[in-house]
Amino acid sequence: MANIIEVRGLTKRYGRSLALDGVSFNVGAGRIFGLIGRNGAGKTTLLKAILGLTPYEGSVRVFGLEAARDRSALMNEICFIADTGVLPRWLRVDHAIDYVQGVHPRFERARAEAVLAGTRIPRRARIGELSKGMITQLHLALILAIDARLLVLDEPTLGLDLIYRRQFYDTLLTDYLDKERTILLTTHQVEEVENLLTDVLFIDRGRVLLDAVVEDLPRRFLQLEVAAGQREAASALKPLYSREVLGRPVMLFENQPREVLAGLGEVHPPAIGELFVAKLTAAASPDDPSGGSSGGSSRLTTGEAA
Repeated sequence: MANIIEVRGLTKRYGRSLALDGVSFNVGAGRIFGLIGRNGAGKTTLLKAILGLTPYEGSVRVFGLEAARDRSALMNEICFIADTGVLPRWLRVDHAIDYVQGVHPRFERARAEAVLAGTRIPRRARIGELSKGMITQLHLALILAIDARLLVLDEPTLGLDLIYRRQFYDTLLTDYLDKERTILLTTHQVEEVENLLTDVLFIDRGRVLLDAVVEDLPRRFLQLEVAAGQREAASALKPLYSREVLGRPVMLFENQPREVLAGLGEVHPPAIGELFVAKLTAAASPDDPSGGSSGGSSRLTTGEAA
């Protein structure tokens, strides 16, 4: 699997504050890569480095180009949607389409019109007259109409209601399947995208907690709903994370055989959101052997070099 993004030892400081601490990972072609972390974890700084928008230490190569040095060339291959709209409020919808068509040689107007046909956006309305959901739909239509190989999405559905969020991801997934674009996204609504993701990277305080292929997660992590009378035996296996649900202990384990856990209760793979909370909690614990202290990758692979 070819890598389109290769990050090695990425470090970023803001004065005395360390925003990124030796981060390393790869993103393969044709993947949907989820970057997951709390506010202030370093996600946006990481995206800025990949887009060549901020200086950094280490190496960030995208399509073989160094992001900070070759940003102009990279912009021919990348589209970006931030968590805040940047479209001028005085601009009309049809004029926005005309403008992008005039300035970007790889803009496909027919594609933009096809995406907008599934919305209720008036073509002659000014952007300032649209709802936030409509502005996001317009932005998505303009971005997806550019024939780029990488989409970078920073909290693209922040502040949208459930219907608009679902429409956004339905459109995004359809475009992805049609054109095999690679997508790198951050989101707080993990449960809404986990079925789309092929890869995840958990980050906290500028350090990588987990870098994994999604389909490999069930072989490494299992969640146990502990049966009555089995709490002590389950605890002896040293769960990564434990919590109470309706008075019943639920524990998450790493690298424990399913057959061992099966005798202690109901076993199933954890949701990505649950796994993130578990890794975050373990990293904050002084008893955790890793302690989230390594900025390196713990990627799981499926037989191909990462």
